Amino acid sequence: QVQLVESGGGLVQAGGSLRLSCAASILTSSTYTTGWFRQAPGKEREFVAAISWSGHTSYNKDTVKGRFTVSRDNAKNTLFLQMNSLKPEDTAVYYCAAGEFIESDKAYEYGYWGQGTQVTVSS
Repeated sequence: QVQLVESGGGLVQAGGSLRLSCAASILTSSTYTTGWFRQAPGKEREFVAAISWSGHTSYNKDTVKGRFTVSRDNAKNTLFLQMNSLKPEDTAVYYCAAGEFIESDKAYEYGYWGQGTQVTVSS
């Protein structure tokens, strides 16, 4: 059973930083791509960043490239999202997701999801 549990969300002022964590039971396996998506009220779920099963990192270049960094610690079964220079438009629920043997930024290709953690950036 794959379990994903996010933490680290909260309220921060614009320009500040947060680090999200995702405890993932499958990170010891080299077959899973793990990533972050976000969903703001009234908007569709949006790809943020991912680390593929082959070790390749990818980012949503239009919105977070250069400000966010995705990483993982396989020994601790944890995926991270370091978010710097936060903007009010980054406000959303952030979800950790996992999918086996995929290289994708499409939410429907990820079969496992966490419950989400709220990030609110005030102006």
